[in-house]
Amino acid sequence: MIASLTQLWQRIPKAVRFGVAILLQCVLLVLMVADRMQILREGREVTLQTQPVDPRDLLRGDYVVLRYDISELPAGALAGQPAAERNPIVFVKLAPDASGLYQAVSVHAAPVPVNAPEILIRGRVTYSCGSDSRIFCDRLTIKYGLESYFVPEGEGRKLEQARNERKLRIVAAVLPSGRAAIKRLLLDGEPVYEEPWY
Repeated sequence: MIASLTQLWQRIPKAVRFGVAILLQCVLLVLMVADRMQILREGREVTLQTQPVDPRDLLRGDYVVLRYDISELPAGALAGQPAAERNPIVFVKLAPDASGLYQAVSVHAAPVPVNAPEILIRGRVTYSCGSDSRIFCDRLTIKYGLESYFVPEGEGRKLEQARNERKLRIVAAVLPSGRAAIKRLLLDGEPVYEEPWY
């Protein structure tokens, strides 16, 4: 069986194999762009407050490192429970406060029902409790895939300063599955960068 597949593969001209490889790469790129477009187009918008970040990680190239009020949370009912894997996926229930900023309500190991205007955002726990055991710590450090934002060259310092003064917020699009992407940056409540759908 393997020998016949190898013979078939060797009969295909190199130019055709090369063309197929290029086509597969193009298809993968289109799928990545389409996935991002789906989040930005169909996701519900939530506004999150950024936090200051350690100055050693302020700017790497042309992007700003972001951290949120929802980046470190108490584990609640998950504390001390076994995790399915190292760095497990969790779902954080968010609800808007009086100012419209979304705050964490609870953390769950699996999706839970929410009532509008609540929303679930999916993240990955990035902690180590200091042992190899897979348990949830009392406090969870969570990454949502919203921790960096690429900006035009030379614009990063201004945004870092605003972030450190807690004047920078992001609007994220969140799908019902919990996947999220940054849709726009707000500086003092005014949009400064809008993410295109493509």
